[in-house]
This record gives sequence, C-alpha cells and structure tokens, in this order.
Amino acid sequence: MSDIFQEVDEDLRHDKWLRLWKQYQNYVIGLAAAIIIATAGVTYWRHYDQQQREAEGLQYGLALDEARGGKFAEAADALSSLAVGAHAGRALVARFEAAALRARAGDEAAAIAAYDAIAKDSAVDPTYRDLATVLWGLHAVDTLDPQVVIDRLAPVTNPDNPWHSSAIEVTAIVHLKAGDRAAARADYQKLADDLTAPRGLRARAAQMVAALQS
Repeated sequence: MSDIFQEVDEDLRHDKWLRLWKQYQNYVIGLAAAIIIATAGVTYWRHYDQQQREAEGLQYGLALDEARGGKFAEAADALSSLAVGAHAGRALVARFEAAALRARAGDEAAAIAAYDAIAKDSAVDPTYRDLATVLWGLHAVDTLDPQVVIDRLAPVTNPDNPWHSSAIEVTAIVHLKAGDRAAARADYQKLADDLTAPRGLRARAAQMVAALQS
C-alpha cells in the first residue's frame, strides 16, 4: 500500500509541476533567451569597443609619425579628425596634440582657437580646461590685448589650482610684453616664493626677479 501511495504522490507532484511548467514556460524561455541575447550583446560590444580603441591607437600613431616627419599641419588635421569620434580620453589628448601641432606649423591663430575651444568645452574636466586656458594665454601673448589675456588667466592663478604656477608665469610674460616691469617682477617674485611651484620654475622666476631689479 505504501508503494501505491508513493506512486500516487509522485504522479500528483508530476502533474503539479507539469501544470506550472505549461503556465510559466513562455516566461522561463523568454528569460533564458534574454540572458543569452544580453550576454552575446555584451560580448560583441566589448569586442567592437576593443577594435575601435585599437583603430584609434593606430590613427593616433600614424598622425604622430607624420608630425615626426615634419608634416605638422597634416598631423594636426588627422588628430582633429580622430578627436571627433574617439573615446573621451583619447579625443582630449588628440585635441591638445592637434593644437600644439598647429602652433608648430606656424598657424598661431589656429592654435589659439583650438586651445580656446577646449577651454570653453563644458564636457571637458575643469582641470584640463584650465590647462587649455594657460596654453591659450601663452600663444595669445603676441596677438591679443594683454588685459584680456591677464583677466582670463586670473582665475587659474588661484593657489588651489594645479596650474596656478604656469598661469602666473604666463601672466608675468604678458605684463612684460605690455611694458609693465613692476607687475611682471611682482608675478615672478610670487613664483620664486611659492614652495609648491616646480623647482625649475622657481629658479627661473628668481633669475627674472634679479634681472628686472637691475
């Protein structure tokens, strides 16, 4: 009798699970299919992303080869093109490189415009926007109104800014260009006294202070 009851119990359990399976099989199959599709999608995306990064690296390398060959304008064009669709980090590096190469090609106006575009791009981290501002000021010294450059560099000269030493040095250069030796000497003195400034920059600033006092 116990065997009969056991068989009946097993049949009932089987019927129960069969009913449940019929009721929910579409959901289970759908979930399994979704997991398979998602896994395949992630795998494909990773492969595609890796290929894109490798392609970007190749483009970047070829552009630098052109620069090493003295083709600065062509290299800048290639890097500017790369920056349009590259991953954020590489795109930013490409933009900075392109701006520097514009200057090496003798196109200061294009270099100034390139640095200005980075400095005003809200999508770029503020740290790199400030760096672009300093480089913009360095290249704008000979072409823009001195006060415009000084005013724009002023926020970057804040001691809390990682580029404040460079910003002060560029400001000093602008003051010299404008003929304001006293202001330039004050800038260089500030740098010479700044223990957080790079040693080389402090030494250079001290030399300028001595030269401007004579």
